[in-house]
Amino acid sequence: MQPADLQNTLTFILAGGVGGRLKPLTERRAKPAVPFGGAYRIIDFTLSNCIHSGLRRIYVLTQYQALSLEEHIRFAWNFLPRRLLQFIGVRAPHHLITGRWYAGTADAIYHNIDSIRDEAPERVLILSGDHIYKMDYRRMLEEHIEHGAAVTIGAVKIPVDESSRFGIFEADEQNRVLSFEEKPPRGKELPGEPGWCLGSMGIYLFETEALVRHLEEDAARGSDSTHDFGGDVIPRMIADSDVYAHHFRAVGQAEGDEGTPYWRDVGTLDAYYEANLDLCRVEPQFNLYDESWPIYTLWHNQPPAKTVLDEGGRRAEVLESLLCPGVIVSGGKVRRSILGNRVFVDEDAVVEDSIVLDGVAVERGAKIRRAIIDKWNVIPAGDTIGHDLEKDRQRYRVTDSGIVVVPRRKDVIRD
Repeated sequence: MQPADLQNTLTFILAGGVGGRLKPLTERRAKPAVPFGGAYRIIDFTLSNCIHSGLRRIYVLTQYQALSLEEHIRFAWNFLPRRLLQFIGVRAPHHLITGRWYAGTADAIYHNIDSIRDEAPERVLILSGDHIYKMDYRRMLEEHIEHGAAVTIGAVKIPVDESSRFGIFEADEQNRVLSFEEKPPRGKELPGEPGWCLGSMGIYLFETEALVRHLEEDAARGSDSTHDFGGDVIPRMIADSDVYAHHFRAVGQAEGDEGTPYWRDVGTLDAYYEANLDLCRVEPQFNLYDESWPIYTLWHNQPPAKTVLDEGGRRAEVLESLLCPGVIVSGGKVRRSILGNRVFVDEDAVVEDSIVLDGVAVERGAKIRRAIIDKWNVIPAGDTIGHDLEKDRQRYRVTDSGIVVVPRRKDVIRD
């Protein structure tokens, strides 16, 4: 693969998802803008992959509750020189005279077909902005070119019981796609691997000519199409085009390693909670400390985190936790938790197995367990969260597994 292959690739990141299963975290922000790992937003992982992979022409397509996401892109990712034809730009659905919302993933790209024609790339890479993973897209591009494919789909093995959440496809020994079914009740199992099937990552690498032609054909179908890549465009392409699968291998995963690579769709509150809390383990599945593949985000001008004695001389206790800049733990206890920027934990307060987002104050003697506390909240002195779920259900959302979710403070505009 030559450097020109990267230069001639235009990238679109689909970032307009409602993320309904993540509410109330997505009441006032798009799913890709939801904080993750204390210091990051979910979209930072896809954008970091792009930068590390050498991709420099990137459009982020926004839609639902886009303000915080657009501001994050503007402040955190506005560093590529446009005069060198490098950019990370935001495209909202109302930039065209139609004034319509995007009706599906394919429709979102179709409504930006003017950008494709203006940039005139040889290939178009389409990504999702709401997954946690590390991927070098250059490997996928190399395979795509070798196969002479019209489109290559990123593929990952998933348990067959989760088929209804993914596009499921079959591929032959040369990785040519034979069939594609969007969110079937039970997908076709992989040969010799019972219990597993091949799922789409929502990553598509198209030859530009093939993409434009199929988008125009799909748009012409009107109400006879849902205008979605998985539901409409890809299944039709299999009949008349060279469609291939690229088996995802995570950055750092050795060649020949048959282990399941780390790729998470944190689309439910329980999945979001578990993926975050895994970062607190001694050996987490996802390594934030990999210097060869750092995750970039907005740099906050905050002082270092600190722990201090309280007025009574009690020491702060912090175990197996992530503390972001500006955190102060003043004689409280923090165990297996993530504290975002400027979180304050007062004396005799206890935070256990929880995610506490930016600007939250946990006052004296408050007790929090197995909870997600959204930004800018004040947990009153002596209050308890996660200790009496029946009481919590009267105030907050509680998941089936017992995670209490406290929504963002409504009188604070900033996110």
